[in-house]
Amino acid sequence: MTRGLILFAHGARDPRWAEPFEAIAAAVRMRAADLDVRLAFLELMTPDLPTVADSMVADGCTRIDILPLFLGTGGHLRRDLPPLVDDIKARHAAVHVGLHSAAGEAPALIAAMADHALQLTRT
Repeated sequence: MTRGLILFAHGARDPRWAEPFEAIAAAVRMRAADLDVRLAFLELMTPDLPTVADSMVADGCTRIDILPLFLGTGGHLRRDLPPLVDDIKARHAAVHVGLHSAAGEAPALIAAMADHALQLTRT
């Protein structure tokens, strides 16, 4: 089984906005060389989620996990993302597609951000 991870972000007009997300993808790739890690964007940037998922399936992925790189679950994750994922599942029924909660809701990320905020007050 070939596994893929799509890091899904909002997108922005300024291409520099994507730099932290590219850094996250690079860090994940360094830690898991056997994992196909790609970025996808909801709007304003490319590639979009369906394009990335189709490409991963064409490259042999049989399991794709989608991690929204959002701080919380707002309208985009409640309304816009589920139909995109449903469409991917319908087009690729033999592929396991897992949609995960917003990264910003993970206890480890909350703790890391709190630590960072506190460190700012100690310099």
